[in-house]
Amino acid sequence: MASTGSSDSSTTAIISDDGEELLHSGPLACRQNYSQYTQEQHDVWRILYHRQIQNLQDKASTEWLEGMQKIGMSDRAIPKFTEISKNLERLTQWKPVPVTGYLPTIDFFGYIARREFPTSVFLRRRDQLDYLEEPDIFHDAFGHIPMHAHPIFADFLQTYGKVGLQAKNEQQYLELSRLYWFTVEFGLIMDRGKIKLYGSGLMSSIGESQYCLTDAVEKKPFILEDVVNQDYDISKYQPVLFVLDSFEQLYEAMVHKAQQFGLNI
Repeated sequence: MASTGSSDSSTTAIISDDGEELLHSGPLACRQNYSQYTQEQHDVWRILYHRQIQNLQDKASTEWLEGMQKIGMSDRAIPKFTEISKNLERLTQWKPVPVTGYLPTIDFFGYIARREFPTSVFLRRRDQLDYLEEPDIFHDAFGHIPMHAHPIFADFLQTYGKVGLQAKNEQQYLELSRLYWFTVEFGLIMDRGKIKLYGSGLMSSIGESQYCLTDAVEKKPFILEDVVNQDYDISKYQPVLFVLDSFEQLYEAMVHKAQQFGLNI
């Protein structure tokens, strides 16, 4: 996960004068070019959205479901970053920023440290509905962004970015990578006495979201040191996941990890 270099923390995303584009000057910056999406792409979005939102009704955490409603995402069409940004900024000051591809680690930390979530603009094809190796707009927007409407999770994620920008060695990068994987990507939480999903890798995958609740997956209580010492394989369904008691627990764990690293947040 480790990457060297520095990330410009001064760039700020803005909505263009005509209100059509969310513009920024960070690494791999691009325009969403919303008018360039084809009818076929909007149709693929609708298929993905409709089947997954139905699948998640009894699986998703309350916070994710509420976030989806608050940001105004729907199955009508691919989401427009300018519209999501207006809703998110009002709630937590977060915003999605369009990027062209997978970012170096240090650049990713730089974005989220200033409450900007790098969001892919491309969408998978119809023959890729069930699996895609690299994150697309469905994974990023549908999977990640609803949680950015939750104030405590939003604070956690920004803190994670700030800590990442100050990480000093390979061990710290490794621990941060594992923490992100088992929370932001594949996190579970106790919700009214039941285990529910909130991680983007679960929310955006029909296969993972069903598999993770079966007995084939070992579900461990969220203990920070257990999480950062747990290996994972990105090419397989996850055999071990961790269950939070609350998002306050996650934020406090992030603060504790920063203190362990001797970093300022």
